[in-house]
Amino acid sequence: MIEYISQPWHWSVSGVMIAFVMFLMIYFGKQFGVSSSFKAICSAGGAGKLADYFDYNWKSHGWLLVFVVGAILGGFLASNYLQSSVPVALSQATINDLNAMGISAPKAGALVPPELFSIESLSSVRSLLVLIVGGIFIGFGTRYAGGCTSGHAITGLANLQLPSLVAVIGFFIGGLLSTHLLLSFIMSI
Repeated sequence: MIEYISQPWHWSVSGVMIAFVMFLMIYFGKQFGVSSSFKAICSAGGAGKLADYFDYNWKSHGWLLVFVVGAILGGFLASNYLQSSVPVALSQATINDLNAMGISAPKAGALVPPELFSIESLSSVRSLLVLIVGGIFIGFGTRYAGGCTSGHAITGLANLQLPSLVAVIGFFIGGLLSTHLLLSFIMSI
């Protein structure tokens, strides 16, 4: 069973599962968005006393907090116990581009390059600055866009919301610019 679970699955399995979850959420009147969990955590911690934004009934998002804890736990279990012996399928052009920036392709059993995602990478000032500045941009962008990528791309588009379509287009443009311009610059520093 573990061998079957740890092998790469066809992309359509994820699509069907996301659609199924979205139908359930629409049926129960819930909206999906991981950034909302941060608001709930801050509210549960008493931040409502400091800022009106966090002064609301966080228990109404209790299911979302369970989802976030499950996502973290699932990621931990998958990365530690369900690693596949099959390397991530990357095109040769992507591997060449990564190598040109000094990044190796993920090895079998890994999903990400160790140069970017490892404890050792935190020892450099550049990596710490990228994480801090990137975190600030993501936090600001999520708040400015009124939600995160998962909230807009999954819930917003499923509910046919025009602002979510605009946000998702912006996410893709930002991702492309970051990949083709910013990443090369950061890795050359």
